[in-house]
Amino acid sequence: MTDSAKINLSPIKEMELRASKIPGVVSLAQGVPSFDTPEAVKKAAIEAIEKGKVAKYSLVPGTLEFREAIAHHLEKENKFFDFEQEIIATAGSIEAITATLLAILEPGDEVLIPDPTYTSYQPAIRVARGIPVYVALDEEKHWAFDIEKFERLITPRTKAFLFCNPNNPTGTVFSRNQLHALAQLSIKHNIYILSDEVYKDFIYEELGTQGSKLYSLAELRGIRDRLVYIFSFSKAYAMTGWRIAFLATHQELAKKILAVHDALVTCAPVVSQFAAQAALEMAEKDVLKFKDYFQKRRDLICKRLDKLSHVFSYQKPDSAYFVFPKVNEDILRSIASGGSWQFAIELLEKAKVAVVPGAAFGPSGENHVRMCFGRSEEDINEAFDRMEKYFS
Repeated sequence: MTDSAKINLSPIKEMELRASKIPGVVSLAQGVPSFDTPEAVKKAAIEAIEKGKVAKYSLVPGTLEFREAIAHHLEKENKFFDFEQEIIATAGSIEAITATLLAILEPGDEVLIPDPTYTSYQPAIRVARGIPVYVALDEEKHWAFDIEKFERLITPRTKAFLFCNPNNPTGTVFSRNQLHALAQLSIKHNIYILSDEVYKDFIYEELGTQGSKLYSLAELRGIRDRLVYIFSFSKAYAMTGWRIAFLATHQELAKKILAVHDALVTCAPVVSQFAAQAALEMAEKDVLKFKDYFQKRRDLICKRLDKLSHVFSYQKPDSAYFVFPKVNEDILRSIASGGSWQFAIELLEKAKVAVVPGAAFGPSGENHVRMCFGRSEEDINEAFDRMEKYFS
């Protein structure tokens, strides 16, 4: 069997497809924010269209103006990159990740990923002919990195660490100390780090000395030659349909990735580049507004989970807009002998509520489900009303 034959449709998309065939389903599955794209962003896109700026390809790495806006924005976060040589606009973060993996991996190279983690990482690694290696997070310690476990799994074929911070599906924020330990492993073993920080703007708890600000390895200059920083506009700016993101990395690695990016997509959607540039320049207040709404919804979904404590146990997420509750073993055995997949299907078919089975995120996700609180309060309440009735 070829590597490509092992690639299946994302479990998240599979649940959404199943849900679309059942009338009246309330979905807490796919991580799509309920908000519309900010008005300033839409107006900038319309203006670019009307002025005839989007009908042709941009430069392969993106328009100069967009990349300069990205660099200026990153400077405010203590991340310094040359906008002409080290920043590439991409067609979503998964294209940034896939292009990077294709640029750095040889067939059979290994990529360490946390367990649980975002479902699309594993197939992206396989597309690049690599081998995903799961490293279990410590659930008892709020899904923390176990650095010793990471190092034990490093082999001569290990080429990269790939992770999202904050973590999807757990809502965990990895600490400065944990990240510095990863950086030291990267230097010691000559391993790349791919840091996907799509949820960095949605942190709801104080994180020690850094307050509610995410610490990023992109702030650490000592690993610049082996770090790829990735950010998508999809979540923070409610732009999932625009398919726009960027990566920032050392000049020499950027050249290799750019060649793959060119082969894959030629350039990121030009209209989306203009929209994302406007997002950086004019939509920061919208991001703060979205964060406030998500924090209220986080608190709401936790209260509703508390009322179903005989079914679910959970750890309150610090960030992002997902909660990853564990299903009571007796409940799981009684209605879902097939584990979290069967549980999610039962919930979909019997209660008309869509969630994502935890096994989709890695072996440690089994017996869990992921619920998205990026949806409206009305949807969250309706979903839990149905689940309370189903489990009564």
